[in-house]
Amino acid sequence: MWNNTEFKEFVLLGLTDSPTLQICLFILFIIIYIITLLANFGIILTVTYDSHLHTPMYFFINNLSFLDICYSTIITPKTLANFLSDKKTISYVECILQMYFFVASVTTECFLLGIMAYDRCIAICNPLLYLMVMNKRFCVQLVGFAYVGGYLNATIHTTCTFHLPFCKSNQIDHFYCDVPPLLKISCTDTTMNELVMFIFGGLAEMSSLTTITVWYTYIISTIVRIRSQQVRRKGFSTCASHLTAVTIFYGTIVFMYMRPSSTYSMSKDQVASVFYTVIIPMLNPLIYTLRNKDVARSLEKTWKKCLPTLVF
Repeated sequence: MWNNTEFKEFVLLGLTDSPTLQICLFILFIIIYIITLLANFGIILTVTYDSHLHTPMYFFINNLSFLDICYSTIITPKTLANFLSDKKTISYVECILQMYFFVASVTTECFLLGIMAYDRCIAICNPLLYLMVMNKRFCVQLVGFAYVGGYLNATIHTTCTFHLPFCKSNQIDHFYCDVPPLLKISCTDTTMNELVMFIFGGLAEMSSLTTITVWYTYIISTIVRIRSQQVRRKGFSTCASHLTAVTIFYGTIVFMYMRPSSTYSMSKDQVASVFYTVIIPMLNPLIYTLRNKDVARSLEKTWKKCLPTLVF
């Protein structure tokens, strides 16, 4: 049996073999990536420099934007380079690092979305105690927990995956290094790896999703009991952005990872992966700015202040 040292690099087969389609995808991906960077950096700068947005909710949104930048940058630049290259390779070490930091960023975002649901629950169900409960130290601890959980999950998945021998082929039928396509080219039984992926990935994702469901049950029951229609509408509006982001994010994750290997389809997964790694990081800042008047207003003020400086 060969071991992992037989392959010094992997070949990423990508999304298509057509040169014309690759150019079209390159243009589309680079436009989306630029919008992602501008939108997320815009939110980070706005929240950082606008003192009115120095609240727990915007602290979490800031971290969400940072994570979107991270896992988009982990995947997109290499994908863009491969669109224009005849040799679509990634070194063994690069593949390990790409998978590790991608899984870490995505898992951290899972936990962060659960934390944001708890934040909204306290804000709506116990508004008088909100600032006391969601103090700065507690918020930092919650975000720290999310990062620790994310990197721990990434360590487990990456170690288990790259402990396998890859001797069938060095061609990965994907546009980035992910667990399922790497398991496909292993020359040993991967049942245990699939079980680890399902248990630990499912534990991270389903625990966060369950937390979100529980907190939103409290939120909805509280809002429904409010007599004022205007206040009730405002309560639902406050949660709409977060619920939209959660639905899109978790819907894609469950489709990709939380299903039996017998139903695995590379073509379907590649489409879902494009949405997951490229589109969602762009959508999140748009969802929060379009639905949140405070952020939109602050963004407008920030750009008005920055643009004259950039021009002159």
